[in-house]
Amino acid sequence: MIITNYMVKNNLTNYSNKNNKVSRDIRDGKLFKIIKGLYETDPNTSGYLLAGSIYGPSYISFEYALAYYGLIPERVSTITCATFNKKKKKKYDTDFGIFTYRDVPDIVYPEEVLLKFENDYSYQIATPEKALCDKLYTLSPLNNYTNLENMLFNDLRIDQNEFQKLDVDKVRRLSNLYHSTNVVLLAKYMRRSHE
Repeated sequence: MIITNYMVKNNLTNYSNKNNKVSRDIRDGKLFKIIKGLYETDPNTSGYLLAGSIYGPSYISFEYALAYYGLIPERVSTITCATFNKKKKKKYDTDFGIFTYRDVPDIVYPEEVLLKFENDYSYQIATPEKALCDKLYTLSPLNNYTNLENMLFNDLRIDQNEFQKLDVDKVRRLSNLYHSTNVVLLAKYMRRSHE
């Protein structure tokens, strides 16, 4: 279970030195520090379940989500997340994994994000279409279908069978929100290849 500093100290009303008690709980393996002011009670909790609590609002996207959906073959160890209006990238190296956060346009942020539940945790993750659009948004502009195909299937190593399963209408709708050459090019390419 995720516990904040405030929650911990609120439960320690009988202790005069609450910080010492927290330090003892960490030493004794009752609490596990995620980042300053945030703890977990189970050291085996998967990092992706903690991503939204570490820095937010955020949702899992980019490479981690692409791997999660089987769109790329690599196992991605860094949990990559999207934020908005933060203006700079963030990185947290924790005992639960490495977490990175970067902005997407605020207008597109709430679109195509799923809320998932696992045990007593909840987390947000982009749909496969949104994760791919988010990733392309972060790359240098491409100017033709050949460059896009090269980026998708050689550089990113997107699985072509999984790519064919993506929803063309979702990508088309998203492409109107990003103001990104790459995402617009993707929408056109998908429309053409799915005809």
